[in-house]
Amino acid sequence: MKYIIAIIQPDKLDEVLTKLEEKEIHLVTVTSVMGRGRQKGISEVYRSHKEAGSLLKKIKLEIAVNDDFVKPTLEAITSGARTDHVGDGKIFILDLPECIRIRTGEKGGPAIG
Repeated sequence: MKYIIAIIQPDKLDEVLTKLEEKEIHLVTVTSVMGRGRQKGISEVYRSHKEAGSLLKKIKLEIAVNDDFVKPTLEAITSGARTDHVGDGKIFILDLPECIRIRTGEKGGPAIG
């Protein structure tokens, strides 16, 4: 089992979710977050003064999958989120040692679905 965390551009969310649905990956948690990467924010002019913006709006996707769904999940995220510009985001893949479905008490892969 893997826990996949992806940070993407907000305007790419619908496209990523569509790509995930096409791969039959339905269980996704979405959070609005703020952060910065290499672009270090965006500078804006306010009352004729240039002010550096340090954080940008991003979307964080969290997806728990069984091992056979890792590759399709990564393909869906990368194809849906890629613009080929700085700031497209990152994907982190973590081992998931355990998962428990609260309602039934199922554990492991069956608990993910």
